[in-house]
Amino acid sequence: MYHVASEETYEDGKLIFREDAPGDWVYVILSGSVEIFKKIEGKEIVIEILQEGEIFGELGFLGRIKRTAGARAVGPTTLGIIDRAFLDSEFNKLSSEFRSILVAVVRRFKKMLDRARDFEGRRGPRAQRTLSLAFRDRNAFVKAYSTNISSGGLFVRTRNPLPKGERFVLKLQLPGVPDPLKIECEVAWSRAAGGETGGESAGMGLKFLEMSPDERQALKAYVDDTLKSEQEK
Repeated sequence: MYHVASEETYEDGKLIFREDAPGDWVYVILSGSVEIFKKIEGKEIVIEILQEGEIFGELGFLGRIKRTAGARAVGPTTLGIIDRAFLDSEFNKLSSEFRSILVAVVRRFKKMLDRARDFEGRRGPRAQRTLSLAFRDRNAFVKAYSTNISSGGLFVRTRNPLPKGERFVLKLQLPGVPDPLKIECEVAWSRAAGGETGGESAGMGLKFLEMSPDERQALKAYVDDTLKSEQEK
């Protein structure tokens, strides 16, 4: 039996928390169900549906990390928030060595999930085209260009790439589209000037997180048409 400090009730489809959101509360499902999902290339992929009596959110507590997946109520759902003082007390009863092992396992698991998501986002074919784009970093408005693009991300050639994990809104100009697309992005990997190998250029790989349905359709149509044109050459 879990030590429940408080209860929360959610209607069907109500978001409990988003992937990458901060927070380390641990929940137990008192009634109803919860779907655990990850977002890949703008699509939500349901990983598991949890039922009454199951717990979730424990990775955030154990590893002190952001949420590794999102959670949403399936049908009317009541959750119990497990008492934090109780969890801290039980966790601190463990030896420091064992606590360190648990934290290391959780953080390694998160890295594996992130790499799997990045790989999934890069599986789509990439069109080799130079496109103009712009974004604002922490200091200034930056204009740059991309040399390849897919429906899930692109490569930005720049000698001053942003660090991995940085998020920003990218303005991407597609040929034949009057207004630039506004896409929320995250830096999946970064290669600074001087770190190039094998003729690779300095820059950063971006994965697309959020865009409007119309913008996603315009991007997909451009990538598909470009790939078709390349194949016909």
